[in-house]
Amino acid sequence: MAISRSLADELDKRRAAALEGGGPAKAADRHAKGRMTARERIEALYSAGTFQETGLHAQHATRHFGMEKKSIPADGVITGTGFVDGRPVAAFSQDFGVVGGTLGEMHSRKICFVLDHALKAGVPVVGFNDSGGARIQEGVGALSAYGQVFYRNVQLSGVVPQISVIAGPCAGGAAYSPALTDFVIMTREHAQMFICGPEVIRAVTGQTTTMDEIGSAAAHGSVSGNIHFIAEDDADAVAIVHRLLSFLPSNNMMDPPHRIEPDLAIEDDPELDALLPEDPKSAYDVRGVIARLADGGDFLEVMAGFAANLVVGFGRIGGVVTGFVANQPMVKAGALDIDASDKGARFVRLCNVFNIPLVTLVDVPGFLPGVAEERRGIIRHGAKMLFAYASATVPKITVIMRKAYGGAYLAMCSQDMGADRVIAWPSAEIAVMGAEGAVNILYRKDLAAAEDRAARAQELAAEYRAEFASPYLSAGRLFVSDIVQPRQTRSAIALTLRGLLSKRETRPPKKHGNIPL
Repeated sequence: MAISRSLADELDKRRAAALEGGGPAKAADRHAKGRMTARERIEALYSAGTFQETGLHAQHATRHFGMEKKSIPADGVITGTGFVDGRPVAAFSQDFGVVGGTLGEMHSRKICFVLDHALKAGVPVVGFNDSGGARIQEGVGALSAYGQVFYRNVQLSGVVPQISVIAGPCAGGAAYSPALTDFVIMTREHAQMFICGPEVIRAVTGQTTTMDEIGSAAAHGSVSGNIHFIAEDDADAVAIVHRLLSFLPSNNMMDPPHRIEPDLAIEDDPELDALLPEDPKSAYDVRGVIARLADGGDFLEVMAGFAANLVVGFGRIGGVVTGFVANQPMVKAGALDIDASDKGARFVRLCNVFNIPLVTLVDVPGFLPGVAEERRGIIRHGAKMLFAYASATVPKITVIMRKAYGGAYLAMCSQDMGADRVIAWPSAEIAVMGAEGAVNILYRKDLAAAEDRAARAQELAAEYRAEFASPYLSAGRLFVSDIVQPRQTRSAIALTLRGLLSKRETRPPKKHGNIPL
């Protein structure tokens, strides 16, 4: 028996009303501003024709403030699953064109269904945040609804990748859901994220500020460190999501999407020999080294604008997905400070939970000295790097290119902190501190008696560097696995990674470690 015409027409009518969302006028207004609608963001995310929507006919149950007469298409959020590059991905997209994308109980239940599905199916989840916040008409139910989302964000953490895109307002408690995810991408224009806006701050504290200072993409990308990427617009944000997914596994039980060829090319790269300046005090851009090591120079830098003295990001070496952690001598001489420690520790832990091998490039003069750093807790923050590396069980390869001094040497994944292989260049200096500082302590009387103190200090520093900071000294005591020419580095790493793909390391059973937060 064929379905009746009237039933089919009713379905078509209901679907059309729900799919229209906020209507053509609001859509046109967004297009005029160079923005996508919520549904267009979903369409851009997925391969054509693969999106399966859930909850299209959801309706709120609020019966106060005139809401009983109001129909909210899809309750202001589009949810479902689809495919990205042939892999399943779950997603939700808040629709600011429908009651400001405000979150109520049904809105939250739709998001929670998506998160639950991602957990059960073991697939990544992408959320487009564009919401005016809690739906006030739903009262405390809206607060509970946020709690339901936060709880699931935590349950998913470390199981499946979670990516948030801030494409509009994300204020107050709503900001904590993206903060609980693995990556936050924020569009440069039209997006704001904050707990208290300028007016509230002024009323409570008397401080005058602007949204640009506290809630813009520029502020979060360079000052607060709350986001990982700044996108130029919605399309660019989706492109960054695609790039991220290309390096991430679907869940913590799977390997990342390696692109391993049966035959590994073993060849020198003479360009690497010329990247470091001869003067050990001269700066250089470590991203040049990464570009030579990564396949095709393809490197996705994470948190590029925050704590730039440490570079982190994804690439592949010999087809193996790799997380890079590198000191950046161009900024603060590559020293580790509080922000760099936080940035590095979080990235190391992310790579570990998603089975991504780590390559650490070391050129670090130490932890950044200063009263402010000490008073703000550099001890606690620096310890995060030690904790993260020591806890990580993925393959870990360390390359000491130049300076490796003191506690920072250990914090950049020395062999003692669990590195599987430590490679040093002939230019490496591994010591408790730099030669100049050590000489001032060890030869104080000698220097005081010298006729030419500067010349004597230089002479002693050269002796100290040759006798006590030489990589051959460390190699002789097995702190370093091998010393190679820079040109041989890429092949050495590729071979080691290939040999470590089957690595499985277990730790003593426990609920979880107590990282010094």
